[in-house]
Amino acid sequence: MKVTGLNIHPLKSGRAIPQSEVTVNVDGLAGDRRFMVVEPDGHFITQRELQALAQVEAAHIDGGVHLKMKGNELSVRFDSDRRLDVRVWSSDVDAAVADDAANDVLSGWFGRPVKLVHMDEQAERFVGGEWAGAAAPVGFADGFPILITTTGSLADLNRSLIEKGQEPVGMERFRTNILIDCDESWEEDWWESLEIGGITFDLVKPCARCIMTTQDQQTGERIGGNPIQGLAEKRMSADRRVAGVLFGWNAVPRGEGTVKLGDEARVIRRRGERWPMKMRNTN
Repeated sequence: MKVTGLNIHPLKSGRAIPQSEVTVNVDGLAGDRRFMVVEPDGHFITQRELQALAQVEAAHIDGGVHLKMKGNELSVRFDSDRRLDVRVWSSDVDAAVADDAANDVLSGWFGRPVKLVHMDEQAERFVGGEWAGAAAPVGFADGFPILITTTGSLADLNRSLIEKGQEPVGMERFRTNILIDCDESWEEDWWESLEIGGITFDLVKPCARCIMTTQDQQTGERIGGNPIQGLAEKRMSADRRVAGVLFGWNAVPRGEGTVKLGDEARVIRRRGERWPMKMRNTN
């Protein structure tokens, strides 16, 4: 098996930026989800409630980020002394916050009051101790440092969508970090640990999917095939700890290094049993 896709998402819920190689840190891929748009009170915002975030392309610059959206551009640099308490799901983070002028520009882009925050070197967040054995450091990702998906599982999902008369979807809908070329569909359910580029990745929790998978990742529109419906028949979790339909696995890196396109992905530990699924007839 080989790595055939690598992506970072500098802005949470912004566009994916494909990479030919990535630096893996203990808190995820370097540059992944280090910036985030929040409500004025610090509560995080995603494409779930602000679909236009899909139109924002973000790139790291010295001391901050450069944003593009529909012909508009904005460079934002952060002062580490300017802070805001922000909330991502159940996590509270002391993040750097952009100045008022930058936040006013972004608020104009989105037609609502927002602020831009940065997970800088002073900010810390740890999650998933009940799954990973110990709480893992992470940026602004929903739950874990890295998301791993496979080509075989996407192919099986698309077969289901086509059978339902829907359009197939691309892997961009699932906002993956590491895509592995694997002929067998859902084989990743058996993988407990992978080695890629000399780094061990523990697959600690399947990823429950939400309405964002129904959105075009260039426009934010809810158009085309509906992955939630395509996954409903055989990928509905039977374990209450992770409710809903599942696609991909959340992973924690157990080392640091570099992963490149074409690197071998080797299973070094397999599960004794597969994650339980409900089999449903949706005809």
